[in-house]
Amino acid sequence: MVHNRINKLLVVGLGLIGGSVALAARRAGFAAEYLGVDLAQDERQGALTLGVVDRASESLAELVPEADLLVLAVPVLAMQPVLQAIKPLLKPTAVITDVGSCKAVVLDAATAVFGQLPPRFVLGHPIAGAEKSGVLAARVELFERRKVILTPAPDNDPQALELVRQLWTACGAEVLEMDVTQHDQVLARTSHLPHLLAFSLVDTLARRDERLDIFRYAAGGFRDFTRVAASDPVMWRDIFLANRDATLDALDEFLNGVQRLKSAVESRDAEALVSIFTRAKSARDYFTALLNETGYQTMQNKRINFVTQPGGGPVAGQIRVPGDKSISHRSIMLGALATGITRVKGFLEGEDALATLQTFRDLGVLIEGPHNGEVTIHGVGIKGLKQPQGPLYLGNSGTSMRLLAGILAAQSFDTELTGDASLSKRPMGRVADPLRLMGAEIETAEGGRPPLKIKGGQKLKGITYDLPMASAQVKSCLLLAGLWAEGETRVTEPAPTRDHTERMLQGFGYPVFKQGATAAVQGGGELTACDIDIPADISSATFFMVAAAISPGSDLTLEHVGINPTRDGVINILRLMGADLTLSNQREVGGEPVADIRVRYAPLKGIDIPEDQVPLAIDEFPALFIAAACAEGTTRLRGAEELRVKESDRIQVMADGLLALGVDCTVVDDGIDIQGKGNETNVFGSASLQCHHDHRIAMSFAVAGLRASGSITIEDCATVNTSFPGFAELARSVGLKLDAISG
Repeated sequence: MVHNRINKLLVVGLGLIGGSVALAARRAGFAAEYLGVDLAQDERQGALTLGVVDRASESLAELVPEADLLVLAVPVLAMQPVLQAIKPLLKPTAVITDVGSCKAVVLDAATAVFGQLPPRFVLGHPIAGAEKSGVLAARVELFERRKVILTPAPDNDPQALELVRQLWTACGAEVLEMDVTQHDQVLARTSHLPHLLAFSLVDTLARRDERLDIFRYAAGGFRDFTRVAASDPVMWRDIFLANRDATLDALDEFLNGVQRLKSAVESRDAEALVSIFTRAKSARDYFTALLNETGYQTMQNKRINFVTQPGGGPVAGQIRVPGDKSISHRSIMLGALATGITRVKGFLEGEDALATLQTFRDLGVLIEGPHNGEVTIHGVGIKGLKQPQGPLYLGNSGTSMRLLAGILAAQSFDTELTGDASLSKRPMGRVADPLRLMGAEIETAEGGRPPLKIKGGQKLKGITYDLPMASAQVKSCLLLAGLWAEGETRVTEPAPTRDHTERMLQGFGYPVFKQGATAAVQGGGELTACDIDIPADISSATFFMVAAAISPGSDLTLEHVGINPTRDGVINILRLMGADLTLSNQREVGGEPVADIRVRYAPLKGIDIPEDQVPLAIDEFPALFIAAACAEGTTRLRGAEELRVKESDRIQVMADGLLALGVDCTVVDDGIDIQGKGNETNVFGSASLQCHHDHRIAMSFAVAGLRASGSITIEDCATVNTSFPGFAELARSVGLKLDAISG
């Protein structure tokens, strides 16, 4: 049942969409009575027989005066005469919406009839359909987990907009908004063009004499690709004519792509074919995984909740966590800018690292894989990047955006960097401001937040820059920009941060000057391809290190973990807390130190965390807060302001969760005091927690389940895939009682 139940809902056009709207609204109890108008007697009778509507008529004049909400489900080219007919019949309070897949033509029709878009007419478009048409094909679940795009005008009545939003929410849909022009351009590319091509392909093959043999032996791929050619021809005729300009633009883009393919086949250009096919495959896989929050391309939202159960542990076994995310990012970036072929092993196939990989494909780099962590990068050289066709979408990856800003500030072409809802709230002034000092032109949204619009063709000059706060991302951004800058770029940090960029630059043959807290590069050099073996990510290993450290009887070994001295703060802090943690098989791989880490349970004690260790463990603190709650005494953290501008305000979000679970803590501006409950078997209670789209928050509270008296539910954990795909499965394999439940 929805709020603000209306009296009478009228559907004009009792076909698949109109009938499904009425059925879904009826199920939700949206209106007291359901009315329908259709010129076809069969459709009216079918709607009455199926219970789609309570009353049906062929006359608008009979039912329009009664309607509180009208849903216009007629062809877009028929919209103007329908609007003309209903204009004198409408109640002053009536709200109108439509379901047309082209919005400009509906807007034009409304303007022609009313002089302007009426304030109570809200344009809309459900992204849903089926091969069959007509009211007999109507389905009550047609809009469940589907997107509905509204294109409201500035002077739309807010109450009318809210009523239409309620209608679609009652039908089970997710409601999004965009402007009319953007809607029609995007739909031309993602819906109208594919239908046009499917009709064309089937028509072309149907003209051949041997068409029966062709269709008889067509496999499932052909059927899937051409399925939409079974749609209503008259409806699609109207759509193509209504959205003519945007469809032609999309068709021109496609024909240019076909010509590139034709040229590659004619010239036997195997590399060009692999590049096109790889880019296409990866784009489909990547955007299917990432675009849930930014558009309507994915028809289902992926929502995952973590649920822990008491009684887990001990944590035991021998495992290897995924590759280091920081090094994965940088391997793609520098491999793309190098001359020659770079082969990478151990690449992290999480969404953040894949965002970087996809971005460099969009910048014209051929990248094969990833296949079981292996990636082959065909470098284009320091001057070889090409202008992307549109904005570069980076999902939730702040590392991608900040480091790319340095690279793209030096290019000859304009670029725009965008991200999901979480990334769009994160500060980017910390990289934009010093890049501007180097001569870059960068626009940000209010508060220095994404999107970043970077103007190409700027000549950068090296600067000497003292970081106001320790940040490996800002340091790396400026050093990367320095590769193109005139003169030397020098960055000095107030405390040590991870040095993966400096190490990898040297691995690619680019000299880096390092002295104390300063790192510098001279512009104008070249990068030479090399092979990279990425160690396991110490940040990902941390969750299991803490799990073993807090669960009695545990004995866990983590293999091939990166122990870079700028990243080993978590090891040092856990040892100071009394953890039984030993390193073995220490060695260096590709310039990065690695080791196997064994953790056995031992009682922990609260400590004052040394401030010099804070930058060395900045990403690991959410998990360390769980360890602190399980320690005897108070753990105090200071100097950790950086935690407030991560994917979430990690200090406050963790504090809220700890308090909900019964752990006392006190938040200060730059840290937190956590009162440990080390002697208690059940340190944590039971609660339902929000992770605020922060993967490290989600995994940290999953570990807390080992010492909880009841179940802990962590909501909306899909972002864990940004850094640790397969986390829940690996956690269960070593003794955690953790379920990942799709909802």
